[in-house]
Amino acid sequence: MTPPQLSLPELKALVRTVPDFPHPGIQFRDITTLIGHHQGMAASVHHLAAVASEAGAHKIAGMEARGFIFGAAVAVQLGVGFVPVRKPGKLPIATIGIDYALEYGTDRLEMDPSAVVPGQKVVIVDDLIATGGTALASAELLRRAGAEVTHALFVIDLPDLGGADRLREAGIEVRALMEFEGD
Repeated sequence: MTPPQLSLPELKALVRTVPDFPHPGIQFRDITTLIGHHQGMAASVHHLAAVASEAGAHKIAGMEARGFIFGAAVAVQLGVGFVPVRKPGKLPIATIGIDYALEYGTDRLEMDPSAVVPGQKVVIVDDLIATGGTALASAELLRRAGAEVTHALFVIDLPDLGGADRLREAGIEVRALMEFEGD
């Protein structure tokens, strides 16, 4: 199969901006238009998979829910397994979990502890990095399970919110296909 030919600027043009959602002054970056465009979705996955391959990924992890979209597709393209990092109570087995702070409260992530083996290189893939709380919690959870987490890949980075910097401080290399200023 021939890799998609859309450039990163062309992909960025496929992301819809919705003003004043969910609150006045917020510029919501909506990937629905990107994933609904077959060439845009394929090109995004191709670009992310190339970086994950360079990072030596043995598995790809994605956070519920949009991380499942991109992460699973990247895992399929690379021919590696996918590790779903879930919201609480979604797995029918004994899990390990982590509670983490949000700007408006706390949340929890869980995973199957047998989804990785000690020393496996797991690359995190998600749609967007904002403040970084969910990605940091995911990295810590994967590390508790024994994974080596050194890379996190995103379709969109909102650099003004500092999430990518927080991940870098935790020893994780961050790459994004595009950036949008503001929040």
